[in-house]
Amino acid sequence: MDAFTFAIPGDLSLPTGGYAYDRRVIEEAPGAGGMLTPLALPPGFPFPTGAELEASAQALAALPPGQKVLIDGLAFGALPVDLLQALGRPLAALVHHPLALESGLGEGQRAALFASEKAALAQAQAVIATSPATARRLVQDYGVPPGRLCVALPGTDPAPRARGSGQPPRLLAVGAVIPRKAHGVLVEALARLTDLAWDCRIVGATDRDPAETARVSGLIDTHGLGDRIRLTGALAPELLAEVFDDADLFVTASLFEGYGMGLTEALARGLPLVATRAGAIPDTVPAETALLVEPGDAAGLAQALRDLIAAPHTRARLAQAAWRHGQNLPSWTQTAATVLAALKEMPR
Repeated sequence: MDAFTFAIPGDLSLPTGGYAYDRRVIEEAPGAGGMLTPLALPPGFPFPTGAELEASAQALAALPPGQKVLIDGLAFGALPVDLLQALGRPLAALVHHPLALESGLGEGQRAALFASEKAALAQAQAVIATSPATARRLVQDYGVPPGRLCVALPGTDPAPRARGSGQPPRLLAVGAVIPRKAHGVLVEALARLTDLAWDCRIVGATDRDPAETARVSGLIDTHGLGDRIRLTGALAPELLAEVFDDADLFVTASLFEGYGMGLTEALARGLPLVATRAGAIPDTVPAETALLVEPGDAAGLAQALRDLIAAPHTRARLAQAAWRHGQNLPSWTQTAATVLAALKEMPR
């Protein structure tokens, strides 16, 4: 059985989509014909200190000669070219979404990350993107040759169809409280819908960006929606499953998604969606399952939500389409097999 190293920065157990992808690919690799052995890199990426870069170089250089190494994009795009070249090993990059597309960056940070990631990707013998949209961007903006690029869509576990909460309709948003998820835009949209009956849960880590959490909480208080919108924080898988089962409608105001694993989980449970046309979302979400609006448009998001909250028959139609599509999503074993195939094809 072929064995590869998978270098991942920070805490692999963190409840984010990127880390969830990494965990599942590692878990499913043996069933797909290979092994991915995790190698922990320091947590400071994508803005590592000099000491963290040195520690990363030492950890990677200590691997056996010729060992093929997959490096998570959170770290790969921030590793200097001279460090990558000095390793003298076959390298692959796993890109969930380009680093420069994270929201909340200053222009200087954005430019530095773009230049760093573009230079680093030129050193990769294989680049694995998690969506066709990200793959297209890597070719167009980062100059990645199509022949070195493959797409390994995230898997989705089979799940029972959501039963819903009945009345009032329960809205569910899933994602850490960070600027890119734009939960504040969702709050502003919901503030326009106080004439309708609904409640909303926003599930996701509240400690990733304390300032953004305080801002979103402040918006909820300002609009007097504390009894209708709840920030739950991150939830254990069994509790998250219960929240999905109670939901009647899934919503995201995200400004960018490299794929959108929460969206496919909603599809697998037969939930109608309201989402933005951001990043990979139009690829991830079939048109017949969702209403899509422009990112950052609170008024447009409010109108789409109104159209579904006030029209249970339309919700039911979209829900049925979501359920049908959700039954044909790729499994995590298929994802792991795609990743392993790309690594196996790399020359030593």
